[in-house]
Amino acid sequence: MPLVAIALGAYLAGLLAGFSGSALLVFAIVAGALIVGRGRGQVVSIGLAALAAAGAGVAHTAARDESQCAAVAMHREPLVIVLGDSASPGAFVGGHAAGCEARVSVGVEHGIGAAGATVAVTGDVVQSQRGWTVQHAMILVIAGPPLIARWRSSAGAAIDRTFTNDAPLVRALLIADRRGLTPEVRDQFAAAGMAHVLAIAGLHIGIIALALLLALESAGVARRRASVIAIVVVVFYVVLIGAPIPAVRSAAMLSTLVLCRLAQRPSSRWAIVAIGASQPVLAPAVVLDVGYQLSVIGVAAMIAAAQLSRRLGAHRLNGFLAHVVTGMIGTTIATIASAPIVAWVFGRVSVVAPLTNVVAAPLLALVQPMLFCGMVLSPFHALAALFADAAHPLLGGLTTVAAAGAGVPHGAVQVSPTVSAGVIAGVLSIGTIVACVARDWQRPTAIAAAAAAALVWLPLLPAASGLTELHVIDVGQGDAIALRTPHAHWILIDAGRAWRGGDAGRSTIVPYLARRGGTLDLFVLSHPHTDHVGGAATVLRALHPREYVDGGFPGPAEAYRASLDAARDEHVRWVRAHPGDTLTIDGVELTFLAPDSAWTSHLDDPNLASVVTLVQVGAVRMLLMGDAERPEEEWLLEHEFGELHADILKVGHHGSSTSSTPEFLDAVSPRLALVSVGAGNSYHLPSVAIMRSLATRGAQVLRTDHLGTIVARTDGESIFVDAGGDEWQLPESSRP
Repeated sequence: MPLVAIALGAYLAGLLAGFSGSALLVFAIVAGALIVGRGRGQVVSIGLAALAAAGAGVAHTAARDESQCAAVAMHREPLVIVLGDSASPGAFVGGHAAGCEARVSVGVEHGIGAAGATVAVTGDVVQSQRGWTVQHAMILVIAGPPLIARWRSSAGAAIDRTFTNDAPLVRALLIADRRGLTPEVRDQFAAAGMAHVLAIAGLHIGIIALALLLALESAGVARRRASVIAIVVVVFYVVLIGAPIPAVRSAAMLSTLVLCRLAQRPSSRWAIVAIGASQPVLAPAVVLDVGYQLSVIGVAAMIAAAQLSRRLGAHRLNGFLAHVVTGMIGTTIATIASAPIVAWVFGRVSVVAPLTNVVAAPLLALVQPMLFCGMVLSPFHALAALFADAAHPLLGGLTTVAAAGAGVPHGAVQVSPTVSAGVIAGVLSIGTIVACVARDWQRPTAIAAAAAAALVWLPLLPAASGLTELHVIDVGQGDAIALRTPHAHWILIDAGRAWRGGDAGRSTIVPYLARRGGTLDLFVLSHPHTDHVGGAATVLRALHPREYVDGGFPGPAEAYRASLDAARDEHVRWVRAHPGDTLTIDGVELTFLAPDSAWTSHLDDPNLASVVTLVQVGAVRMLLMGDAERPEEEWLLEHEFGELHADILKVGHHGSSTSSTPEFLDAVSPRLALVSVGAGNSYHLPSVAIMRSLATRGAQVLRTDHLGTIVARTDGESIFVDAGGDEWQLPESSRP
């Protein structure tokens, strides 16, 4: 490995340690740099240590400057913010302060703005864990989106027109927009070790560049000219999709490689990686970007795997066998090397990733150029449709591979997403790469093996947090609400939907609860529609709660009958909910406000017989509405008016206009309104009018289709919200 790559590695490690704020970690990184450089002489050893220390110093200074910039920006009136997504009343969108990268989330009550627009914002500003939050916000557009943002929006619209039903997956593969993917698809790709396929990185850029080069040469264009044209097109493509950090890194590496070949000056692969990974030298905060980290580690792992393959003699095998063996070695090393980041972000490491990626790689290599051509040729619809039709079976193949990999028993090892697990996985990653490239491979191999054992067997002992948590789990178009008590007892209200060959219980809910530890004590079904009961049978068989509470209103869904059969088989006690029934689990009190048996006797719609649950933790009240609609809300206003006020409202019927009447919302007066709804759902939910109605009443509105899973924590007095990668405290008053 050339010295330039080692030197950059020392600097990047120092940056990470400096941003962590841990003096102990900085000392460990500097000491490690001294040890690494010892074999190259005293001068090199001291130089590497100095680079690591310099990186830590630069990170500390950058963090301080950014904090000062953010403090100044957030105390201006009005605030000036660049929106990361389109905003309208009831939306909760991310962005950053104009002039610096301070992260800002905006709960919009009034005004609209397009993604990328610069807006003036007034509202209540509070500091969050990773930035700032503006609540009860009014926005006014100052400047429209920049050209790049408009290009990206146009590219997304072109994809939607051309690829129709395949558009959510194509958006992820072409412009790094994963918002339209269902939780099932995202979870399957993650469990199968294929999450990187859904992020633009070197693999995607390289495939497009190679396809362009081959097409140009086939058309008779000279190699040198074809190489230059391919690089120009790739750079334009990276700009078109908004210049995400991993794509910029990949384009820089590819350009360097091509220029070296054109100049007939071959260079070390490690040196080219160092050039591509040098973004943090100019922008230190880039080192914190997960996409950047995965991209750099992935490329380094593949280079190390290539050296290992040659050492093992895989290149001497016959053509196809050599391809399979080297592919397996490469994906295995890449999986192990990326374990720290994957474990931290996803809470799991895929064991089947080497196999799934070997199968998926040729599919991606074929489909990526077709997708690119379909997007570029979208103005010529008939021609673009040919590429879309050709790509459809290949996209189906990718999702099939992901589903098959995710369905392998124990195919993904659940790990505790803690600092200790991250450090252990980091040792595993470094040990694996060093073992591949070092002549003395026994010692790093032993260290990596020990780290792997510790990572797998790290005990997942839930600790008492002192807080009660409400988890609105992102299960797409459906509901799955989980309450976690201070001593890790779970109460699950609804279990998401079911589909042919799977359900949300298997794909999302059971792994979600298992990763966080604890026991499921109680399952409550709001009503027997498939989008609420679909995963119930799986949950009951896997987690064995003591009781199953149900409104007792029969429904036609097969999943409902399956849940009752599972309860019988697993000896789970079935209990009918009645108004006024109360249960207390670990200090968390549940009171059922509906349905009333006399009320339900004349009904034919299960929505109107939803179990309505009031959760009380100290002075904090949470009202969970299931799919209750206007008639049931009117019944509650007549019979339970005094019990309706709540700090947190799980909005009824996914934000439909059939629920959340003005009179009902006035009675509840929520400070936080949570909407469980699927991205791009065919029902066009939630209702814009309902979102506006909630916002104008002072409720902070959060939606799973925009933010993914939402968690609210309380000690019985204060409420803390965790959503979209940030955490903040809810203000005391629901009114602006």
